[in-house]
Amino acid sequence: MKYTIYLFLFLTCSISAQKVIETSFIKKTDFKTDRLIAIDNFGTRYFINNNVFNKKDPNQTVITYNNLQLGNITTANAFNPLKTNLFYKDFNSVIILDNRLAEIFRIDFNALPEYKNISHVSTGHDNTIWVFNQDNQKLELFDYKTRTTRAQTVPIQSVILDLKSNYNFCYLLTKDYLYIYNYFGSLVKKIKNHECTELTESNGDIILKTKNSLVYLKKNSETVIPILIPNLLINAFFVTNETLYIYANETLKEYKIKID
Repeated sequence: MKYTIYLFLFLTCSISAQKVIETSFIKKTDFKTDRLIAIDNFGTRYFINNNVFNKKDPNQTVITYNNLQLGNITTANAFNPLKTNLFYKDFNSVIILDNRLAEIFRIDFNALPEYKNISHVSTGHDNTIWVFNQDNQKLELFDYKTRTTRAQTVPIQSVILDLKSNYNFCYLLTKDYLYIYNYFGSLVKKIKNHECTELTESNGDIILKTKNSLVYLKKNSETVIPILIPNLLINAFFVTNETLYIYANETLKEYKIKID
């Protein structure tokens, strides 16, 4: 199969055409879903069908969560399976679920003493979530137990494309820059964005998508390296246990990703 390498520049860092992240095909699986959210270390799949959030383990046991009152699920984040969060933008609300998809917290940002107009949500540490407040254009670390803001950034003057996080860092992708913040809300790094539209994170390393290609940004680096994959449609992508998952056309493809 013919491979295509797309080269990108971040800041003044150039990419050597000889240096790429190699992959090897593992397998493909037929899997029909509206949106694939994640696959964890145990092979459990998190996905959305007909606006119902599903969790399917390797034994094919499926549990679901549905909330018709809040409308469509805008985003879902299963980074911490004990505190999965679902964002319902139309109702400016977030639902926190436990590992059995039982509701444990509900945050209605319309009802807070300090109203927040939220556009993006991601997991934080402890009892927090990262939220982007459209009204003040700030990324905020929100404690949903105390209903208070623990930290916030300076205003971001760019279109927000994606938001991902782990327990220590938050990655905010805008049309102009990729911003990396620590859990205190302090800016760690700001990197020029050239046409990347989505990102995923794995142990501090970042993979970004542009068109139908992926590039790799190692933790503590500003040099972006192309990932060698077939030129194919990418609806969803993420890395778990050095396995790159790419979902498109009702097919889930797995690649072994070889990172030095």
